[in-house]
Amino acid sequence: MSDHDDIRPATRLVTGGRRAEWTAGVVNTPVWRASTILYDDVAHLRTTGARDTHHRLFYGRRGTPTQWSLADALTELEPGAEGTFLYPSGVAAVAACLLTLLSPGDEMLLVDSAYDPTRGLSDKLLARMGVTTRYYDPLIGAGIADLIGERTRVIFIESPGSLTFEVQDVPAIVAAAKARGVATVIDNTWATPLLFPVVERGVDYSILACTKYIGGHSDVMMGSVTAGPGRFAALRDTSFQLGQVVSADDAYLAARGLRTMGVRLERHEASAMRIAQWLATRPEVAQVLHPALPSCPGHDIWKRDFKGAAGLFSFVLAGGDDAARTALIDTLDHFGIGYSWGGFESLAIPVDPQRHRSVTDRAFAGPVVRLQIGLEDADDLIADLERGLAAWRAAQA
Repeated sequence: MSDHDDIRPATRLVTGGRRAEWTAGVVNTPVWRASTILYDDVAHLRTTGARDTHHRLFYGRRGTPTQWSLADALTELEPGAEGTFLYPSGVAAVAACLLTLLSPGDEMLLVDSAYDPTRGLSDKLLARMGVTTRYYDPLIGAGIADLIGERTRVIFIESPGSLTFEVQDVPAIVAAAKARGVATVIDNTWATPLLFPVVERGVDYSILACTKYIGGHSDVMMGSVTAGPGRFAALRDTSFQLGQVVSADDAYLAARGLRTMGVRLERHEASAMRIAQWLATRPEVAQVLHPALPSCPGHDIWKRDFKGAAGLFSFVLAGGDDAARTALIDTLDHFGIGYSWGGFESLAIPVDPQRHRSVTDRAFAGPVVRLQIGLEDADDLIADLERGLAAWRAAQA
């Protein structure tokens, strides 16, 4: 971590991980591609293997300065964090973190609004291992204490929630977990540590799908887990045992994206807010699910805990069917149709939240559309959505 704890986040984005011994005088840490590492002699080989290889060249799977630099930079964004491990995707990061914490016979409490691959991992892989998953309402807050049982080892949080963007009372959940010795894990991809530094709020593990805002250019897959105090060694050991590693080239791309994430997030936020507010005035729209708007569940918690908003949100149409929603999306010119988000381009997809819920039943007035607001001009995106809403109306005529 940096010796300058008073450095602000925007500066940390630029300076983080750029150790002189890794950059060798250039601005960016070079791409160190490596599998085999050569030693001076047998004594050197044996000495290296007998000590902690963290930030030491040992074998390519343990990393090089290119991976270490990015991991260090992500750690510096989370005040109080101990370390970060990188993974080839966000789902791989979720898997490694949970396999670090859970054993056969254990139980996990998983928020009902979690990312669907996280649900799949829990309901299939973890279930085969003998781990039980119980889902909880994202708005439960301190009431989570009533669900913690003798076998509960992990509470998995995602705030805002996928698709419907409920904001959870993370401090209340963390307090209940700590009182019972239960670990807390959060998928913090939407906010990133810039908008919600969760480790300083007591969360034990913070997961990011670095594919999204960290990379920022829709050209790299990566995930990360940043561990709180006393939590990194177990995460690293499990990740080594699983053979988890990212390529130096991907780490370089993600690090390059990280340097501009602050200014990109500002643009994402400003454009998304303008578009969300515009949608909220439209008669075709029943509800806008954006944490910064009062219409979103948990909005007051967002105002209390978050430093800003991201560019991903959903809106609910005022009636109509899937065909009308499809007409809306297919009409759009500036919104691509595709999964993921956090890149420079805008995206729109149909989502059906109730297909991915176990204990909460939220009734919506009509079909739901999720938008990723990119870096295009907001006026062009609004005009595009206006054409889409006209197509929605025409499809019902």
